[in-house]
Amino acid sequence: MSISLQNISKTFRGCTALDQLSLHIQAGQMTALLGPSGSGKTTLLRLIAGLETPDPGSGGILFQDEDVSTRSASERQVGFVFQHYALFPHLSVFENVAFGLRVRKRRERPSRNEIARRVNALLDLVQLGNMGYRRPSQLSGGQRQRVALARALAIEPRVLLLDEPFGSLDARVRSELRSWLKRLHEDLRFTCVFVTHDQEEALEVSDHVVVMNQGKIEQVGTPDEVFHHPANEFVMTFLGEVNIFHGRQPGSRLLVRPHDIGISLEPTHHPEETRARLRRLQTAGPQVRLFFESQAGEDVTVTLSHERFQDLSLSPGQDCFLFPITPTRPPGL
Repeated sequence: MSISLQNISKTFRGCTALDQLSLHIQAGQMTALLGPSGSGKTTLLRLIAGLETPDPGSGGILFQDEDVSTRSASERQVGFVFQHYALFPHLSVFENVAFGLRVRKRRERPSRNEIARRVNALLDLVQLGNMGYRRPSQLSGGQRQRVALARALAIEPRVLLLDEPFGSLDARVRSELRSWLKRLHEDLRFTCVFVTHDQEEALEVSDHVVVMNQGKIEQVGTPDEVFHHPANEFVMTFLGEVNIFHGRQPGSRLLVRPHDIGISLEPTHHPEETRARLRRLQTAGPQVRLFFESQAGEDVTVTLSHERFQDLSLSPGQDCFLFPITPTRPPGL
């Protein structure tokens, strides 16, 4: 089911959280709302869920072609997963997942057998089929988050919303759950919107990325589009590490990612070449990271393969010549 927001604004005590924002989210896709703290990501998610209402005079919030702006959260049939799980500690895993079904009105409530069938199927889906009897306190953080996802899916939502779903987990568990969620979405193809400030998470999991800043949308596109073809300097600098090369013409600048910088031991006569001294290096990891100081006193970071590093035989204190290989100049620079 698609979601459309039309000229939506939201203020809190005179502070603008969203400023005439319009957005279309395609049906069946995983969409990431990405941006720094205070950019309006969670407010936008809560407006879609019906947990907040837009300012008077705002446009509509449409599910498919149906305006749900005035409908409550329960009427919108959305599944919402919070960062800190919000599981009921006194209920078993099974009863946590079944909760949304058991509290339905009698005429809408599935039978006891149907609830058991649906909950057991979901627990199998999230790889917790043998843990239905446990309490949340007996689970790891990653397992609790999967229970929260199963509970949200139990009501068969039209839209699944996730607010920083992996933010409280350690790096290894986050990586595992990202891969698991991506596979789950590929299997079920539900419409999913999730909030994150983790660029790697957004680029790895989502079909589309909505980059937000100060209550506005800076760019919408596929992970490849927003990373390799940023709409402006904010998008490029927010999505990964960037070096800034100042051109020979006054005011000209090039934004270059660390893997797009070439290194030479001799002058190359490249128009954007700069001389720099290697201050330190980091060889642990899949790539070598080199930290230079340019003649102008600017810090420049370069990444390259271990093979290329061995060919160059670089050591701290050595002078080199750096030049952009594939510079990016976002619109406006």
